[in-house]
Amino acid sequence: MTVHLDRFAGRRIIVTGGGSGIGQATVARLLAEGGIVVAADVNEAGLAATREQAEAAGTSERLSLVAVDIASEASVQEAIGGAIERLGGLEVLVNAAGILRSAHTHETTLEFWNRIVGINLTGTFLVTRQALPALLACGKGVVVNFSSTSAAFAHPYMAAYAASKGGIQAFTHTIALEYAKQGLRAVAVAPGSIQSGMTSDPGIPADADRSLFMKMSPALGEGFAPAAAVAGMIAALASDDGFFVTGTELRIDGGTHM
Repeated sequence: MTVHLDRFAGRRIIVTGGGSGIGQATVARLLAEGGIVVAADVNEAGLAATREQAEAAGTSERLSLVAVDIASEASVQEAIGGAIERLGGLEVLVNAAGILRSAHTHETTLEFWNRIVGINLTGTFLVTRQALPALLACGKGVVVNFSSTSAAFAHPYMAAYAASKGGIQAFTHTIALEYAKQGLRAVAVAPGSIQSGMTSDPGIPADADRSLFMKMSPALGEGFAPAAAVAGMIAALASDDGFFVTGTELRIDGGTHM
């Protein structure tokens, strides 16, 4: 990846889910554009890989790592709160952390449901709540949340995941209006047909009706796009180039759901 922009010079950023997939690609992109980035993830091995990538790119001096379980209020308060304190403030929060699991809805246990909603939706809330005072204090804070094409288009066997992502969209709209007069922008990205560890093995039931997925192929290209396709859009939305975008979501799926 060759990036010649400098849109995030001096800006302090936290990216959850920074140890893999789109989160990891977003860390790389924002570092390449001059950002001071904290990559947060529950997977410490993944965070080590993120650091190795930054070292290879020559951007590791502006990267720090923090282990966090975003579904745990105590973990978020300690890890994210501590990261903001060390940064001395915050301009951008990217809530990329999440999980994807699949099951027949009639076989979905409460534990299964609560785990997905707890990480994806409640985790996004907990991290955002922790970061809001610092984002508001800077006067031009940006929150980028991760929805999914499943929030608006039927994805079979993913009821819990889709519900969590629909909740994230509603949450994003709410905080965008609630804090607009304080300079905060909140947007969501809705990826689909993107290569990542999450999409490579979503655990589709063995007896699934595969014909239900016939409408889920991208119109552009010949398959799923790399995570960098989303990272570039996040950089645009979180930078001053996105100054007039808030309270909405951007679908990034190569035309899968036209």
